[in-house]
Amino acid sequence: MPHMPLEQPPTRIAALADQCVQCGLCLPVCPTYALGRNEAESPRGRIAIAAALARGAADPTAELRAHLDHCLGCLSCQQACPAGVQYDELLIETRALLGPAPQRPQRLLSLLRRPTLLRALRRIGSALRATRWRRLLSARLPARSPWRVALQLLPDAPTAPLPQGDPAPTELALFPGCVASVEDAEAQQAALALLRAAGFQVQVLPAFCCGAMDLHDGDSAPAARAAERVRQAWQASGASRLLSVTPGCLGTLRRALPGVPVLDPWSLLAESAERLCFRPLPLRVALHLPCTQVNVARSEAAMLQLLRRVPGLDVVPLPRPPHCCGAAGSHLLEFPEQAAQLRDATLQPLAALAPARLLSSNIGCRLHLATGAGAASWITQHPLSLLAQQLENHP
Repeated sequence: MPHMPLEQPPTRIAALADQCVQCGLCLPVCPTYALGRNEAESPRGRIAIAAALARGAADPTAELRAHLDHCLGCLSCQQACPAGVQYDELLIETRALLGPAPQRPQRLLSLLRRPTLLRALRRIGSALRATRWRRLLSARLPARSPWRVALQLLPDAPTAPLPQGDPAPTELALFPGCVASVEDAEAQQAALALLRAAGFQVQVLPAFCCGAMDLHDGDSAPAARAAERVRQAWQASGASRLLSVTPGCLGTLRRALPGVPVLDPWSLLAESAERLCFRPLPLRVALHLPCTQVNVARSEAAMLQLLRRVPGLDVVPLPRPPHCCGAAGSHLLEFPEQAAQLRDATLQPLAALAPARLLSSNIGCRLHLATGAGAASWITQHPLSLLAQQLENHP
């Protein structure tokens, strides 16, 4: 149903929208525009919608806000924009103005944001052999149910223990996150092993949500609380640089900690690559580069450099476009059909490449890709986990 017009439309959204020169160079890199060639599903169209909402020229109807909700926030448009439009800021502020979407699965996201509870449930599920019945249960749920999608995403393998950092305060601190601290703990342990081999010491911060999903879904209050918790944990650490193995967290962590170097491990490892020696691995692997790896972390060159130091490893990056696999935080839970279309397009080249493994550095992307048609025949893995497995003198 249509809502009442927005009161006191913020001038910042209008100012950000006015930076757009409507050139259309963003259209070829927008994954949602590619699906149906609908201008309202493009960055240019969404900027026009945001400007109209901010100026009170349009009412925030369900139909109008759906175009904003469909945006993946991949930021490929921002990288292509010759006018320097801050599309990430515009999207965040416009969604905050509108508030969370009605279809947002609040209870499920609340669970995902609590790593201690999530890890306990995973242990209980493993004891009850949940992998035997979760597919049957998910098949009984409605096709568009976010709980069905979540059950399908659940990995069969048990979770790894939380990573243990160096006991004394160090220059580097690792942020474990929420879902990543449970489902990507192996990659975080791998990062610690590689960094130590390269001569770094790393402390590990407590595991909690950085607020990325809330921030990008327009849920401002919990996003602000999460940002404050990040700042408190950072100040208590005494570190000078913050690391995350999950590129999907980097933008939100940087927003919470302006002026603090927030990065993923790849650049540090590449700078010390001569200290790392890897055992041969005669294998072909396909490398999926998440949008946040390319558009936020911008460390894909360092990643490729390190992977190609493994003797015999044939690394083949998946082609771009498509530019996004469709995971995009909570997007795959809210819009599973669109997410599946984008995922299938991303996986399409795999048949010709015939890799033994599929690598991806973002936990949401990796779980999403693993559920795709035909993806079950390939092992999915974080690139850091592969490197740590091949590291000389590493068990």
